[in-house]
Amino acid sequence: MERSALQKLTPREREVLSVLSIGEGNRALARRFGIAERTVKAHLTSITRKLGLRNRVEATLLSVRWADELRPDGQSLERR
Repeated sequence: MERSALQKLTPREREVLSVLSIGEGNRALARRFGIAERTVKAHLTSITRKLGLRNRVEATLLSVRWADELRPDGQSLERR
């Protein structure tokens, strides 16, 4: 998959994708972003659909692989 595929994602979807690599569940991600758990699930569904991925595991692997492109400002991913 080309890195340019990330351009298909909204800023929030990129943000959600960027933190998948830390292994938090949907509830923790919802708290992290101040959104509903259902919204996290919707973002993950949209991410996998737009990028042609089969599941969250593939999205997580992509998050690890493209960490720099997803977090160009060097944000820390420490658990909150």
